[in-house]
This record gives sequence, C-alpha cells and structure tokens, in this order.
Amino acid sequence: MKLRLTSLSLTAALLAVTGIAGTALAQDTDTMPAHPRFARILPTVKADPNSPVTPLTTWNGSFTYKSRTYNYNMVGTAPSTGTSTTIPVFIIPIALQYKSGGTTTTFSPLIKLSNGRTAVQNAIDSPIFQKMDWVSPGGTDLGTTQYEDAFQRGNFWNMGGSAAGYHVLLGKPTTTPLQTLVVPASDGSVGTEFGVKVGLADITWFDGQLNTILTKFKSKITPGTLPIFMTYDAYLTEGSCCIGGYHSATGLQAYSHFTYIGTAGVFAQDVSALSHEAGEWLDDPLVVNANGNPVSCGILEVGDPEEGFANYGAFPYTLNGFTYNLQDLTYLEYFGAPTTTSVDGGTETFHDNPFHLGICSNGG
Repeated sequence: MKLRLTSLSLTAALLAVTGIAGTALAQDTDTMPAHPRFARILPTVKADPNSPVTPLTTWNGSFTYKSRTYNYNMVGTAPSTGTSTTIPVFIIPIALQYKSGGTTTTFSPLIKLSNGRTAVQNAIDSPIFQKMDWVSPGGTDLGTTQYEDAFQRGNFWNMGGSAAGYHVLLGKPTTTPLQTLVVPASDGSVGTEFGVKVGLADITWFDGQLNTILTKFKSKITPGTLPIFMTYDAYLTEGSCCIGGYHSATGLQAYSHFTYIGTAGVFAQDVSALSHEAGEWLDDPLVVNANGNPVSCGILEVGDPEEGFANYGAFPYTLNGFTYNLQDLTYLEYFGAPTTTSVDGGTETFHDNPFHLGICSNGG
C-alpha cells in the first residue's frame, strides 16, 4: 500500500502523511482554490530475487543535530572521493487527453512554443541538462556544469564538493515516443488554474499509468537510470489542485514527474518543477530507505522549503536564448548539518534566499 506524503507551500518544511492510495475526488475549481505544491509518493516495494545489472549509484552519509544522528542516502559517489557520476536519463512525454460532449482537448509537451522549440526540447536545452557557469551568493565559483550538480557541489563544498573531479551529472536525455493518456471523467477534467487553461488529473490514477508505462520500457529503463515523465499545462490533484510534480520508486526503479507550464509567472513555469524534483531525487532517491531520508522536521526534501517564496522560489537564468526559472534548493545545513558543510560556511540554500525560514529543526 502506498502512503502519499505531500508538502504545502505555507508549511513547506514539514511533511505529513495525507492519505492512502485510492480514488481521490475530482478537483472542483469553483469551490477549491488552487494551492501550489509538490508531492512525494512512498515507493512500492517489490520482491526481486535478481539484483539489477546496473543499480542506481548511491552513497551513504550522516550528520548529527542535537545529539541525534541522521543518516541519508544520495545519488552519486561520496564527495570525499572526488569522482564523477553520470546517470542516464529518459524523458517520457505524456499527453493528457480529455473527451467531453464530442470535444477532445489534448495537452501535449510536444507543442511548439513561441521560440520554435517544443516544450520537451526546451527542457533538454535547459540548465538541468546543459552546462553554464554558477557562482554562489558569496562569490565562490561552483564551476561550469548543470544546475543540480552545481547545487550538490555547493551542498558539500567543504566535504569534497569543491574538488574539480566531483560531479553528479544527468546524461544526455533519451526521449521516448509520446504516450497519450485519456483521462477518465472520474479522475480529471479541463479547468482553469492561476488563470491558465490546464488539464487536471488525479495523482493516484496518474501514478498507476506511469507504472504501466515503466513496465512497457523495462528493457531500456533500468534502476541505474532516471526516467522523467513530463506533462504540459497540466496539474495533478489530490482532492484539490495543484501538484506540479513528484518523485517515487517502484522496487529499485526511481522515477520522477514534472509539469511544464508554458505561461510565465505561473506555478511550475517552464522547468521550475523539474529543477525541484531532480534536486529531491538527487538527495532523496527512495531506492535504499523506503521511508526516505529522515530529518528532525520530516524528510530530506530539499525543494519543499523554498516553494512558498516569491516566484514560487524560482530564479531566472538565460541559456540558449531562453530564460528559464530554476527553483532554489536547500543545503543540508538547513536541516541541521554543521555550518561548515556547504559553500561559504552557513549558507542554507543555493541562492541563499534572503527570506529563508532558518533551520527547519527550530520550528519542527
């Protein structure tokens, strides 16, 4: 049975179990206001007598806060090794289709945007997969690399992250054929959220569809890879709107979903949800500890504490002629690790958001 944990932007640092897998109520946009948030679905544990040929590369670490030791498992190799890891990535575009009264409405990430590229290509061309130079708020050069790698280097800067050879990279994405899902009327509808016409789909129904698709591609998508499911102008619901993405695992196969909203200034615009979910997969991949990485205020979800700020915690970066919005991510120090862990000593987030909440343990 899956327990679903979600985080609300007003209490982003605190995660609580909100329900068990089942049929959620369809979202009523007239009575339920939109609430921007992300989700995390606890993994489905599968008995598998055979170890995967190429498991996901992870490492274990710990820190002590208030006399208690917190253990974590993260993607890549320990920063102290000074080595580089590249994880193969699959992008699986998902079109959501709605049929009502003889009318069919489809929201597809293969739509061409104003710059002539599809939403999928825009995501691939973003700093999530392409390299650019990153400088910390304190002026330290984190290197010319991908966003998530720069974050992780800064996260463990004084524990080996500063080594030139240390990286956790996402490989050049392989894009699968478009997968079209017809959303039953009982599990979703077309609605308007944040002023944008979007497709809405129940997260329990949607996650079941993703697991079916994973089975379809199991000869290529293995535990050593990261499959990323991508929707466009769509939100997931769980009784109410709006979930911009989530991550989970089936057996040892971690996977993630994000939505790409094509309207500027709106929750989950362009790759902001992707930057959130990729960062959380990196630091809490859900493949070793089924309960996630525990901390004093919940679990180690490094994107959640930032989503309640201006622009939903995102900052603009221009690359390849397009301005992307990448969500800020919290360093381990925010969760109680020593202030000597990250870059610049005591920095709690990648962007060092000036409106930050402080160490989550103080309020949790």
